[in-house]
Amino acid sequence: MGHGGNVIDELVTDHREVEEMFGKIEGLPSGHKDRKMYADQVTIELVRHSVAEEAYVYPAVREHVANGDALADQELEDHATAERIMKDLERCDPGDADFDRLMGLLMSEIRSHIADEEGNLFPALRQACPMDALNELGEKVRKAKKTAPTRPHPAAPDKPPANKLLAPGTGMVDRLRDALTGRGKSG
Repeated sequence: MGHGGNVIDELVTDHREVEEMFGKIEGLPSGHKDRKMYADQVTIELVRHSVAEEAYVYPAVREHVANGDALADQELEDHATAERIMKDLERCDPGDADFDRLMGLLMSEIRSHIADEEGNLFPALRQACPMDALNELGEKVRKAKKTAPTRPHPAAPDKPPANKLLAPGTGMVDRLRDALTGRGKSG
């Protein structure tokens, strides 16, 4: 979280970190207790990343990229699907029958989403926006990730201005819950 550089570099670095966590999960045997810790960590990062994209990146895509509304709408659909899977996964222990199935679904959904963003959306955004705008978006995304929720909230708004207004308060509550429960921490 918070790597520096323009928005595309920031988000691609996030993608690599998520993929690294997926690798750790895949490297552990089914039912291993650390799979839940890594699933929580990946959920925390994915939710923060998604909230920041929804607040700043997709509005920029709508404004600057040809066919931007359709692109942004597709990305929001991908986020909604992933968020529903994460919400279901949140309720599972690593030994539950559904844990491996949901984790596999989440990995497949996120890997497809990453490939689409990096292959289509990011090149279109890079071409449509001047570098200073991409750098400014990078700063906004880093700030948004610091206050973003850390748990999936499928019913929460995903478009400005409501998402920008509600995310910091929801994020504060989520971080407090995480601190009290030790969620996402090894132990």
